[in-house]
Amino acid sequence: MRLLVVGRLSGQLAAAVKMAMSQGAKVGHVETCAQATDALRRGQGADLLMVDYELDIRALIDANEAERIHVPVVACGVGADPDKAADAIRAGAKEFIPLPPDAELIAAVLAAVADDERPMVVNDPSMKAVIALADQVAASEASILITGESGVGKEVMARYVHQKSRRASKPFISVNCAAIPENLLESELFGHEKGAFTGAVARRIGKFEEADGGTLLLDEISEMDGRLQAKLLRAIQERVIDRVGGQKPVKVNIRILATSNRDLAQAVREGTFREDLLYRLNVVNLRLPPLRERPGDVAVMAAHFVKKYAAANGVPERPLSEEAQRRLRAHSWPGNVRELENAMHRAVLLATGPEIDETAVRMPDGQQLAAAGESVAGRAAQAADAVSRSFVGQTVAEMEQALILDTLTHCLGNRTHAANILGISIRTLRNKLNEYAGAGVMIPAPQSGLSASAA
Repeated sequence: MRLLVVGRLSGQLAAAVKMAMSQGAKVGHVETCAQATDALRRGQGADLLMVDYELDIRALIDANEAERIHVPVVACGVGADPDKAADAIRAGAKEFIPLPPDAELIAAVLAAVADDERPMVVNDPSMKAVIALADQVAASEASILITGESGVGKEVMARYVHQKSRRASKPFISVNCAAIPENLLESELFGHEKGAFTGAVARRIGKFEEADGGTLLLDEISEMDGRLQAKLLRAIQERVIDRVGGQKPVKVNIRILATSNRDLAQAVREGTFREDLLYRLNVVNLRLPPLRERPGDVAVMAAHFVKKYAAANGVPERPLSEEAQRRLRAHSWPGNVRELENAMHRAVLLATGPEIDETAVRMPDGQQLAAAGESVAGRAAQAADAVSRSFVGQTVAEMEQALILDTLTHCLGNRTHAANILGISIRTLRNKLNEYAGAGVMIPAPQSGLSASAA
């Protein structure tokens, strides 16, 4: 993981940096927020910013977002002033680390915020076959297309291929082509020169150059428009790019991986995806089967997520009961691995006995998973009856507020974990909490079970 530290390296902050390095982080350092944005703009990539809470964190995040640079921020500071810590969280920091640092806390925050540890957890023969193929081609320079439904773990597979490649010590850079507006994606990929367009206040290094020497993942590439597909084809063929507004081509040395949850062959037939680009990307295809087609993976993945979120939330690690495991195997998991992970995170927080039983394994709306063989219609009728009895007299807004605050309380005020469980973005959660705080509602403070009047 790449960590950029922002602030003066006093003794306590320097100690935190050494702890981060002992966890395998590659650490860079600047003293001011302006220097941090400039470093990111020039291509000094970072997966996480650790920022002194005496600095203007809101201005740093705003400056980065103006450049479409989205790197999570954790705040840190000596003395753990609760008001300053709360201000840092309201400004957009995901977590707060008190100094002097605690090694276990540093490790937990790095893992929770950056989520850099994504091992391939498999047991089903169908996935073992895919991994065997990935192992066979990882050391090559071939472009690889990774396909499968949303949530099956395509990016995890891409990271696995990178880690097994000869480029493992170099950067792994991911670009979500579906999340960036069409008119901005070219600049995001290829960079731009100062003055190339309104708002281009300085040269910006794009993802192709940031990934130089390493691997570039083009996530959900099917969403890229045709004009940009042509420029991408040239970049892949010639390993040369043109910055927006640039006067000369720039050579790059990268390996291309791409993912798609759509049938690109069908997209070619429909005229929305270039056939020659598909040939360039699809030298090797790794198709990840949906979780319903790999039942042997459900139990081992569930156990992995239980261990992960028990450690992240500081709660005892409990085994899954026999009935809970039966229900996990019987569920169809339309959201695939992502849905299973969220369900296990909730189960870890909701479990109360010596085991995680079936009552703790719930859907986002609070319903339990159906028992094996239970009819969908019967379960729906029971759920509807229960909901009608529990929420009569409440508005939808009141129910939403109760769910959000209850989840936040379960997470001991941790916004990141609560947003993951609720299935919403951290920005949406913060907007909701600010709305509630403005109405005088007490909000659980970060890193504690106490209440505060602001998010």
